[in-house]
Amino acid sequence: MTHDIDPAGLAALIALRRDLHAHPELGFEEARTSAMVADALRACGCDVQTGIGGTGVVGTLRCGEGNRAIALRADMDALAMTEAAEGRPHASRTPGRMHACGHDGHTVMLLGAAQHLARRRNFSGTVHFIFQPAEEGLGGAKAMLADGLFARFPADRVYGLHNMPNIPVGQIAVVQGPQLAASDRWEVSFTGQGTHGAKPHLGQDVVTAAGAFLAALHSIVARQVDPLHPAVISACAVETGNFAALNVIPDSARIGGTARSFDAGVRDLIEGAIGQLAHGIAATYGLRAAYEYRRGMPPVINVEAPTAIAQAAADRALGHVMTAFPPSSAGDDFAELAAVVPGCYVWLGNGPAADGALHHSTRYDFNDDAIAPGVAFWSELVETDLAL
Repeated sequence: MTHDIDPAGLAALIALRRDLHAHPELGFEEARTSAMVADALRACGCDVQTGIGGTGVVGTLRCGEGNRAIALRADMDALAMTEAAEGRPHASRTPGRMHACGHDGHTVMLLGAAQHLARRRNFSGTVHFIFQPAEEGLGGAKAMLADGLFARFPADRVYGLHNMPNIPVGQIAVVQGPQLAASDRWEVSFTGQGTHGAKPHLGQDVVTAAGAFLAALHSIVARQVDPLHPAVISACAVETGNFAALNVIPDSARIGGTARSFDAGVRDLIEGAIGQLAHGIAATYGLRAAYEYRRGMPPVINVEAPTAIAQAAADRALGHVMTAFPPSSAGDDFAELAAVVPGCYVWLGNGPAADGALHHSTRYDFNDDAIAPGVAFWSELVETDLAL
């Protein structure tokens, strides 16, 4: 592995990672984390701007006479979960807050790369280290863009990295094409005439209609979406009736969920098909239907040029690059950044999932053994893209 970190430097990064893990902060609340990031960036000689998109931080490092610029992004926020692992000295000290996706590790790896690059100064151009708030569904990337991110910090390419359990430590997947799905939300409500549970013929039964809708919902992907195009539709919330009044058929039922897709045409099809199904069920049962589809983040699609650069850098840094790896139906608002600037998003090995604890598990923890490979990759990526 190139760009080896000295033992003292690595120990300091591990200590920082565990400190961040013990003090998790939710999206747009990352005041402590942002302050620590800004201090570390200033200490290694970066120009630092804070408060971007709320709690975002950008550190800029310039070297040589090159006029090219790239951006590297790490996310900083935790999740609204209570950590369940026992005997972990650095476990979250805040109930209901937990780094269950490894953003603590992402933050530290990018800081380690900034420190390493500032010492070596073996590139020509400008690198912007973007520390983003609120990746977990709260729109941190959009907030930074709305605050002029790429107008203030212009970049020719943008790169993102996420840890991946069950990829061995020291390995990395850098794949052209779709990596993460578009993440959308939908909501359907049925309204009818409630009545006595013993006299259903005197009203319109929204509970039965909701059941029919739920049973038919999965036929959209099974029978309308091309099977060669991955897609997911899941109902995740149902609200109707009252368990204190089990002899009452209610007036309304509300159902909501998520839809995931990689292809623009499939996304359009899903949006139309859920509404068509809802209104069809409503007509069948003599009800009124209301439907709302809210498009969230777009899919993450790795484009050719930055992906080729990232593959070359990964090969130099780690010596093992996976150029085929299945995309994930999860989402990441790195997609918002890559919709403005050509981008590449890579998967860094986090080792075996201990006790099956994957991302968003109450037992999850970032693997500190992945810090050195992550720093090596980020450092080599800058020196490859901004070669002297």
